[in-house]
Amino acid sequence: MASSADISVALVAGEPSGDVLAARLLSGLRPRLPHARFHGIGGPAMIAQGFESHVPLETMTVRGLFEIIPRYRELKAIQRNLKERLIAEKPAVFIGADYPGFNLGLEGELKAAGIPTMHYIGPQIWAWRGGRIKKIISNVSHMLVIFPFEEEIYRKAGVPVTYVGHPLAELIPLVPDEAAARRRLGIPEDANVVTVMPGSRMGELKYNTVAFVSALKLLKQRDRSLRFVAPMAGEKQRQYFLQLVAEAGLQDVEIQLLEGQSHTAICAADAVMVASGTASLEVALYKKPMVIAYKMMRASWEIMRHMGYQPWIGLPNILAREFLVPELLQHAASPQGLADALWQQLTDAPHRLMLAQRFTDMHHSLLRNSAQAGAEAVMKVIEAR
Repeated sequence: MASSADISVALVAGEPSGDVLAARLLSGLRPRLPHARFHGIGGPAMIAQGFESHVPLETMTVRGLFEIIPRYRELKAIQRNLKERLIAEKPAVFIGADYPGFNLGLEGELKAAGIPTMHYIGPQIWAWRGGRIKKIISNVSHMLVIFPFEEEIYRKAGVPVTYVGHPLAELIPLVPDEAAARRRLGIPEDANVVTVMPGSRMGELKYNTVAFVSALKLLKQRDRSLRFVAPMAGEKQRQYFLQLVAEAGLQDVEIQLLEGQSHTAICAADAVMVASGTASLEVALYKKPMVIAYKMMRASWEIMRHMGYQPWIGLPNILAREFLVPELLQHAASPQGLADALWQQLTDAPHRLMLAQRFTDMHHSLLRNSAQAGAEAVMKVIEAR
């Protein structure tokens, strides 16, 4: 293999969760390729690993079937420009970190140009849009998957695959220190704490914030001692959250807003109200009771609710293959419904103990050295080339 100074590795992450996962992979690759150039599209976690991002991560973030329409031409232009740059440069490998709507198409064109392609975090073909497996077979040289059951799916389809474990299972301790988290946030150790996480994307905040905060107001009427904490992904999200709360007349609900610190906020909680997504798995790994909720544009919901293959959308429930925790979606995610469901999570002691054990078992099943396993798979692809 050539000197690492002569090698470039291209990556694309389009969302904050992909940024964190790709950064973990970079931490395993950097010691093996100390002088290589890592570049493409990523966020602060990847940049902290010496990554060069050609486009700000926030430019890429969009969610929903109809929400993407006004951004389609912009994102397509970014994809086209990056494709031309990479085909001219011929990196040793391209790695798409999640973000399948953007990355799978790009991977196909790069692979056709002779560039090995890897996809880190398989699209949820086991949940919906199973036909994507055909695109993966033709576009991806090697899959890196983070859930143990995914390995067999790709192996049966003839796609080279490596199960690397979930990086969050390494970052989050098996036995979280709740008291230390509360000290960091200035919260008494005996307080009753609810952490609320309406989402990191602007679209998620738009549809979830008012219902979530209205539910907190109802909970406060049941227990005046409750304290509420909400981590914000950035200043832009914080200002939008406050705007939505003010427009709904909910300023009287006292919420401790945090700049980032989502893991500390989860660890400090007695229970969490969380938008469906990676954050729900983080809550499970912290062994916390939760209510998973999600709201979106009505037209997107009407289409997507008929496309699922299984009854769960929350990652903890999908991994458990049962409704371990409540899922309240769209109209069901009303303030009263959210408040009632979270109250049960706060007050049902036997249920809380059961969840702690089930989430501990889940944590063990996802625990691998993902940086090392992922980096070894990438190096094999580079060396084979």
